[in-house]
Amino acid sequence: MTAMTATQTSPASLHTPVIGWFEQHARDLPWRRPEAGAWGVMVSEFMLQQTPVNRVLPVYEQWMTRWPRPADLAAEPPGEAVRAWGRLGYPRRALRLHGAAQAITERHGGDVPSEHAQLLALPGIGEYTAAAVASFAYGQRHAVLDTNVRRVFARAATGIQYPPNATTAAERKLARALLPEEDERAARWAAATMELGALVCTAKNEDCTRCPIASQCAWRLAGKPAHQGPPRRGQTYAGTDRQVRGRLLAVLREAVTPVPQSALDAVWDEPVQRARALDGLVSDGLVEPLAGGLYRLPLS
Repeated sequence: MTAMTATQTSPASLHTPVIGWFEQHARDLPWRRPEAGAWGVMVSEFMLQQTPVNRVLPVYEQWMTRWPRPADLAAEPPGEAVRAWGRLGYPRRALRLHGAAQAITERHGGDVPSEHAQLLALPGIGEYTAAAVASFAYGQRHAVLDTNVRRVFARAATGIQYPPNATTAAERKLARALLPEEDERAARWAAATMELGALVCTAKNEDCTRCPIASQCAWRLAGKPAHQGPPRRGQTYAGTDRQVRGRLLAVLREAVTPVPQSALDAVWDEPVQRARALDGLVSDGLVEPLAGGLYRLPLS
């Protein structure tokens, strides 16, 4: 069943209430302000992947104060990006952002490119981030599909509680079909649907009384049928290699000189898992091994 037959409505009937709701209820976030520029938008998009806004805000502010332009970050060792990333998690994002800053400085004179293809060609930039930067920074017309948007579309248009675990071709087709024709309005729609998913059409305890399109929502009109798809992936952390990696990196971030193996051994009792986590950090380029059993954040 397509979106239009599921909801018996047209995309245009969704645009005005959702965008109108956004104009009244959007959070005042620093990367949405004009002074953030395309670089501020790009930094926020890297940081917000799988990380909530309240954790990102302080790190973002510190990052932009220290590195207000891509060239400022590119001039620093990649280990400084990892250090400044703090406890945001998934620290490979810091290395990818550093690599993108270097490419922007070398290829584009230090300015974040506006063309979608050029954004996509930057290291560490995938389809979502390229579309988000082109849309939010440059007001272009692109389908921006993050978890929040996918959930809104799944419920409002398709009539299911949750989208698939991985983005499908059908979701991309639906997102393109729902895009307003005008560039500026399409960019606003992208931001508005993302905010609606973050604040109202949440994964749990959605508040349909605050939703501007509740009367058109296919899932609500169907009686909110329970999720029938594959089990949703959990976000386990305690006891995982991710937790061990985080503890090892915390020691290295706080150190001003290379750290001996003994200091790393002290953060996790289980030696096999600890060694596996450390090997993974070295393999990912997040940690640099030195002679004499010392380790540091990468300098190149």
